[in-house]
Order: sequence, then structure tokens, then C-alpha cells
Amino acid sequence: QVQLVESGGGLVQAGGSLRLSCAASGRTFSSYAMGWFRQAAGKEREFVVAITGSGGTTYYAELVKGRFTISRDNAKNTVFLQMNSLKPEDTAVYYCAAGPPGQGAVVGSRDYEYDYWGQGTQVTVSS
Repeated sequence: QVQLVESGGGLVQAGGSLRLSCAASGRTFSSYAMGWFRQAAGKEREFVVAITGSGGTTYYAELVKGRFTISRDNAKNTVFLQMNSLKPEDTAVYYCAAGPPGQGAVVGSRDYEYDYWGQGTQVTVSS
């Protein structure tokens, strides 16, 4: 069982930046691919970005490519999402997710490819 806790959300003006963190429990963090998803009010949850267990491969949704950067620190069981040039349409609850243990080399963009989810952190971008 993996527990994920996101932090770092908040209110920011358009063009600003935020850095989200997701802390994971457990001793095999590097064996999990990690992803970030988001869900805006009244909309379906959508994929943002994912990273392999080693951190060597990343996969970005087109909407955030060039603005967002995912990274991870396996020694601290933490994955980060640096969000720059934020837009009002980035407003959403952001969730981190962990993939099946032992399959860290595979990154997916579908929510059913992830086994564990955090509670989410709200990001609001004002215009």
C-alpha cells in the first residue's frame, strides 16, 4: 500500500509559477512510475505528466509541454511538478498517482494505469 500526499497548491496570478510536491510512503518508491493528473470543476480528470521510476523518461500532455516540468527525488520519496507560465485554464485540483509496483519503467496517461492516488491539491490561476 502506498500513501500519497500532495502539497504546494494555492492561488497565483496568470504568468506565475507554483511547485507541487507529492510525498509517498513506503520503501520501494523507485519501483513506481508516477503521474500527475488534474480535474477542473465540471470536467473529467485529465492527464498532465508522468515519469518513470528512475526518472529517466518523462511524458507530457501537449497542453503543458514547455511550461510544466516533472522530477523526482527517490531518496526522499517525493515527486515534484514545477508549473511555470500558468494560465487560468490550468485551474484545477491536481492529483499525483503511483503506478503498479515493479512497473516503474512504464508510464501511462490513463488513470486506470495508476493504482494509488493522493487526495489532491487545489491550484487556482487568476486572470
